[in-house]
Amino acid sequence: MPAQPRVVPRALEPGDRVAVVAPSAPVPAERLAGGVALLRSWGLDVVVGRHVGRTAHEGMLAGTDDERAADLQEAWTDPSISAVCCARGGYGAGRLLAHLDWEALAQATPKTLLGSSDVTALHEAWARRLGVATVFGPMPATELLGEQPPQPESAAALHAMLFDGEPAVLPTTDVISPPTAAHTQIAAPLVGGTISLLAASLGTEFSVSADGAIVFLEDVGEVPYRIDRLLTQLRTAGWFAGARAVVVGSLFECGDPAVLRAVMADRLGDLGVPVLAGLEVGHGAVQRSLLLGGLARLDPLAGTLTVSGLDPDRKFPSDHAKK
Repeated sequence: MPAQPRVVPRALEPGDRVAVVAPSAPVPAERLAGGVALLRSWGLDVVVGRHVGRTAHEGMLAGTDDERAADLQEAWTDPSISAVCCARGGYGAGRLLAHLDWEALAQATPKTLLGSSDVTALHEAWARRLGVATVFGPMPATELLGEQPPQPESAAALHAMLFDGEPAVLPTTDVISPPTAAHTQIAAPLVGGTISLLAASLGTEFSVSADGAIVFLEDVGEVPYRIDRLLTQLRTAGWFAGARAVVVGSLFECGDPAVLRAVMADRLGDLGVPVLAGLEVGHGAVQRSLLLGGLARLDPLAGTLTVSGLDPDRKFPSDHAKK
């Protein structure tokens, strides 16, 4: 099924109540405190999930699957909560999908879900089961937001995404596969996330098709041959069929940049669509925010990706989602 625009949650305003939950790995207490303090400095009323701070599965997870799912479920279905912020990534979000009450989640008013990395599993599930656009951005209990002071560009970009409702305009720095005359302007929904999580969801009911979409990719700690393997798996499964363009964010600690570029050119260069890299989104020194499921416009010649923001008019569903 071709990618479709999703319901866009409303932008936040000071005084809104937001929840911080931990769907993946254990949460460092000091970084969590720093991230919560940052959100409160923006005028938000922050509540932390009941089970945040727990550990389970030999210290690999931030509590049992039932505990982590309960915090996520309660936050999403609580009508007083305007946004759900995942504390950090790591591993474990995909384990929650079988523990959630999807009927109850679907009945709740759409709100912002924020996270990245392992939270890609939730982004895809929210798209497929709830039809809601979600924010791929830095998380409160990570180095970028939880350290003092927070990384300024990352914090500013997230604040703009959450509060302003304005499109995010992001430059790319490298053309891996150049555009043709037919690719001067491309407008399509944005899909994607962390490559290893996208590959892991193949064959499940939660995998989001790239058909008709602009695809965003990033990852961390995957050496070039593993990036090659993951992209080969996605290609072999036909996941890229119908994609309109590909934009590549950071490949942090993934090895030699020249080798990674060659892998991208080999695995993506023959798709017949523009492939641009160097987007400051994902794991890295700076992490800007994107609205997955939002309307994206790629200008391959200018090397810019423009992605719609949250709904500034506080409508449910938004005008964007109706188009």
